[in-house]
Amino acid sequence: MQTNPEPRPAWRLLNTAPAPGAWNMAVDEALADAVRAGGPPTLRLYRWNPACLSLGRNQPGDGYDRDQIRRRGLDVVRRPTGGRAVLHARELTYSVAVRDNVLGSPRHAYAAVNRALVAGLRALGVDAHLQPAGGGRAPLPSLAPCFEQPVEGEVVAGGRKLVGSAQRRERGVILQHGSLILHDDQALLAELMHPGAALPAASPPAALAELMGTVPDWRDLSNAIAGGWRESVGGELVEDTLSAEDEERAAGHRARYEDPAWTWHR
Repeated sequence: MQTNPEPRPAWRLLNTAPAPGAWNMAVDEALADAVRAGGPPTLRLYRWNPACLSLGRNQPGDGYDRDQIRRRGLDVVRRPTGGRAVLHARELTYSVAVRDNVLGSPRHAYAAVNRALVAGLRALGVDAHLQPAGGGRAPLPSLAPCFEQPVEGEVVAGGRKLVGSAQRRERGVILQHGSLILHDDQALLAELMHPGAALPAASPPAALAELMGTVPDWRDLSNAIAGGWRESVGGELVEDTLSAEDEERAAGHRARYEDPAWTWHR
């Protein structure tokens, strides 16, 4: 006897205002809490103000010059996920919070999210695809920048990384977020390091402005990403805003992400 497939869950779609790094990370943490408490899976699109250096959860931070960061008016935060340093300036950032039985294992979820991003980018006319097998394993925590080189399964264009992503699974929920580069600001990372810690110049990442000759406005860009999500992941995607409970949860997490002891703990 044939059974009907289980319906795909409806997803929340959040498009939130630009915010400082600590608040952005606190909101992502709060959305994972909401899913853990029985809420629907969530796709969030957001930006950063001011521009922010983010460090991976286990990445060493002692190579960065804090005075230089302050002089340039940059924010700094340590993410709850892994990966390496990213300068969040002119980009679109996404986050996904989902129970780990919805998109499969963390590895399968990572692939599903990246396929959806590729679908959205292709709708904009960008020749994006996933880095094939043999492109390298996930890098170990180090001072090297996130966009130094693509690894297997990441979103690339013209052989260069276009989206850098990181993930964490905790207490039954997968949190993944990543940066779609609109204009390449990543070379500034080398200028934020102590002279003795500076690394050799890396190949620049791909950037949407270079690939398209222009950058769509925010609404068109976020609509394309949402459309790719519907096409690739399936299920209903319902536009929503942060609830009072989301904001309360985020406020509870914010102090941790503002605490220098967390930011510079390695």
